[in-house]
Amino acid sequence: MNNNLVDLVTASVVNILKQTETEPKEQGIRVGVSARHVHLSQSDLETLFGKGYKLTPKKMLMGDQFAAEECVTLVSPSLRTIEGVRVLGPVRSQSQVEVSRTDTFKLKVSPPVRPSGELAGSAPMALVGPKGSVFLNEGTIIANRHIHMTPADAAEYGVKDNDIVDVEIENSKPTKYYNVQVRVCEDFDTEMHIDTDDANAAAIKNGDRVRIISK
Repeated sequence: MNNNLVDLVTASVVNILKQTETEPKEQGIRVGVSARHVHLSQSDLETLFGKGYKLTPKKMLMGDQFAAEECVTLVSPSLRTIEGVRVLGPVRSQSQVEVSRTDTFKLKVSPPVRPSGELAGSAPMALVGPKGSVFLNEGTIIANRHIHMTPADAAEYGVKDNDIVDVEIENSKPTKYYNVQVRVCEDFDTEMHIDTDDANAAAIKNGDRVRIISK
């Protein structure tokens, strides 16, 4: 390779690197659309799938959380069912069912809109697995809109854990979401989670971006 060609290649590489350095950081907060799913306690997991059973990771989500290979059937007190509902791991201290408002019409239940883990007084549901079934006197919720955020990103946005913010999506169906809870943790990726109803209503898909407009 002659010197002129070497100089040309070197200059091209330097220009590419400079362009990469000056490109703006992708703006806004990534959206993750959350379909109906179940979290299980170890005791309920063993009742549904067998003694000593452990969940099989299918897809890693954030931190140590994952979508499992295992699925269950939801059976409401009115005996309405939804099959093939994904279990998320790892196991929790208390089992929890998260559904959309549309799901509640099929199941004929009236769960409250709650942050994950706030289950007192929530709706009942039976879960059926290959080895057995469990009845939850409470545990079914519609998850509130929330943003998982790293501490670094929280500092950049000027928010802290459990702050409430409003966000906006600018797309073919511009939409504002109010009273969105911020959850800050080292193990999180920065991502806003909404359910399928919210996503469909605003033409949002996984990976779209929203921006905080007030806090």
